[in-house]
Amino acid sequence: MHYVPRLTTLLFSLFSLIPLMAQAEHLPEVEAADTTILVDGVQVTAIKQGMVLRSEPIASTILGERAISRNHISALKDLTDQVPNLHIPDYGSRMTSSIYVRGLGARIDHPVLGMTVDNVPLMQKNGFDAELSDIERVEVLRGPQSTLYGRNTMGGVVNIYTLSPFNYEGARLEMGYSTGNTFRLRASFYEQFSDKWATSVSAYRTTSDGFFKNELTGEDTDWEKMVGGRWKLLFRNNKGLRIENTLSISETEQGGYPYAFLGGRSEGVEGITPGLIAYNDTCRYDRLTLSDGLTIQYESDRHSLTSITSYQLTDDDMRLDNDFTPLDYFTLRQAIKEHVVTEDVIFRSKGARTYNYLFGLYGFYRDQHMEAPVLFKEAGINAMMFAPANAATGGRVQMTANEAMPLGSDFENPNYGAAIYHESSFRFGKWEAKAGIRVENEHTKLDYHSYGKLNYHLKLSMPGMPRPMESDQTVDLDERGSYSHSYTEVLPKFSLIYRFDENRNLYASVSRGFKAGGFNTQLFSDILKEKLQTKAQGGEYEEQDIVSYKPEYSWNYEVGGHFSCAEGVIRGDFALFMIDCRDQQLTVLADADATGRMMTNAGRTRSLGGELAMQFKPWSNLDIDLAYGYTKATFRRYKDGETDYRGNSVPFAPRNTLSAGLTWTIPTGVKWLGDVVLHGAMKGVGKIYWNEANSEYQPYYTTFNASVRLEHKNYTLDFWGENLTDKAYDIFYFESIGNRFVQRSRPRLLGVTLSINIQ
Repeated sequence: MHYVPRLTTLLFSLFSLIPLMAQAEHLPEVEAADTTILVDGVQVTAIKQGMVLRSEPIASTILGERAISRNHISALKDLTDQVPNLHIPDYGSRMTSSIYVRGLGARIDHPVLGMTVDNVPLMQKNGFDAELSDIERVEVLRGPQSTLYGRNTMGGVVNIYTLSPFNYEGARLEMGYSTGNTFRLRASFYEQFSDKWATSVSAYRTTSDGFFKNELTGEDTDWEKMVGGRWKLLFRNNKGLRIENTLSISETEQGGYPYAFLGGRSEGVEGITPGLIAYNDTCRYDRLTLSDGLTIQYESDRHSLTSITSYQLTDDDMRLDNDFTPLDYFTLRQAIKEHVVTEDVIFRSKGARTYNYLFGLYGFYRDQHMEAPVLFKEAGINAMMFAPANAATGGRVQMTANEAMPLGSDFENPNYGAAIYHESSFRFGKWEAKAGIRVENEHTKLDYHSYGKLNYHLKLSMPGMPRPMESDQTVDLDERGSYSHSYTEVLPKFSLIYRFDENRNLYASVSRGFKAGGFNTQLFSDILKEKLQTKAQGGEYEEQDIVSYKPEYSWNYEVGGHFSCAEGVIRGDFALFMIDCRDQQLTVLADADATGRMMTNAGRTRSLGGELAMQFKPWSNLDIDLAYGYTKATFRRYKDGETDYRGNSVPFAPRNTLSAGLTWTIPTGVKWLGDVVLHGAMKGVGKIYWNEANSEYQPYYTTFNASVRLEHKNYTLDFWGENLTDKAYDIFYFESIGNRFVQRSRPRLLGVTLSINIQ
């Protein structure tokens, strides 16, 4: 409880600022965007979808600025389970970013959910889990969005919009402290120079000691340091021209990977205790990201033309004690440097017409260089490679490692693609029909250089030999090669909507989703290890076609609607869906002794489910929110060569997600104090299966959050808590080299946050 004295000190400091802020009564009140109810009318920055999402045939969740603040959303993973059927487990490090939507998702490589920030698409999943600051609103569109957004959006899209200096002028400051010795500081400045020019600058820094300890070293495992900033420059004239450029940069350093040993092959070895986090080599993740997005838009009364150009740099470095035990087995490093350029041109009609249309052209180029060296130590070589071979000879042949075995893999992965897409909509009375299609071509190539060297001692003891024969042997490999694939995809979408009025409608849609294929770069160390081992034993390695994996496809059938009753007191959305997925990408181990993960394609899966989201406002000072999602995702056809998993649940996709929140605003009547806002929320998720056999799983669980806030037009003081019942549950489970590991949930979190607005 070392954080309690610091928390108390900070509380006194924050309270001392309240009278000073109260002196700024002459400042105009800040208008904060609220939840879905209030932000529908201000979606002027949306470029591809309609101006009001609730009137579109899309299952969507919209969070405004006030809802983001009250729910303490500072990263994409904070949306987990708050949006129906969206689950983003917080495990590993910020590199992980595993996302599951409606039974679809994967742990490595391509995401199932796209992400844009101010209409600029983020191409690298490794950068999804970043700090979100000064967010005006977040839109989560569920179901395939491949027709308008393209690759890797078969589960949906998250659109994030940052605050515009044309909508807000002044300065903002936010500081907070919470459990884990976690500090957060944000500062931003917004200035409108004239009716044509405006700019904003923001910066943030966060530090945390983390919540888990390595019992072997006594050090914190999941510590973190982050720093970053954003500069936005905007221009607009009175003739329909808008130009916006946003430059963002961030740097992350963290420990991460608090994986506890559960049992398995290494159980009983001295120093290994089930249930504890204990490993002897470094685990950490470092990342530098830079993004620049330029949006140029021209609007007339009847049309708009938009160009979105972006450049993105991701430079990250992951280091792992890959056996996650005190044993000297093996370590892994994965360093990726990626440059991405994208261009999207959209031409669309405007206005209330019988017929409206949208045309788009899209292209991208990605250049990725990866280094993935693995170091097998002597104990690891002897236990994992030589022990089975020595035992098979009855002791007549004994091979023993002389030193560590480095395995190196360097990859060049250029990837480029282009697409043309179109959407037409026809209005006839209260009906509207939409039809869209996208034709996308993508080419990807992998050039690799793999090398390794094994030094070992060989001892032969044959019957009749006067004494054993002994010698030192060396086996080395140096290989280069290349793989390439091209895809041409046709992605249609059809929808029909009937509008009772502006707030009530029913819709049906059919759409096709697509997720790109790729290469199993994590398997190269296993392949190289097997080749060296086979060569040392005098055999020939049989090549297997496991380097590449195929694209994933889906057909999504959906009916739903948006409703409002009791003069807007109750508003909500619902959807029922069925997803027929072919070649679903699953993350598995090549075999029980594999050291890296691989992506494989299941034959066929099916997801059946529904979603319901409601906002209930019985009085002006009381808000009740409910979001529930149900998904039953099962294998329809999947055999791994030994086992038939037909009928089993797809792993890692939760069966239920539930979020229920209540916000009660109490005016104090004291001018300088503002309102007291009481907020409580419950989240539930589960059942989650951890493997295809469904033998391991996390049962359904619930957590509770609450906050007490002082909300004033010039400041907000927030005392908050998460997981107040200190519920213990498993976030992630996996198996590696015959051992089982798990990451547990974080403990109860308590914190305080002060936000200041000066205009």
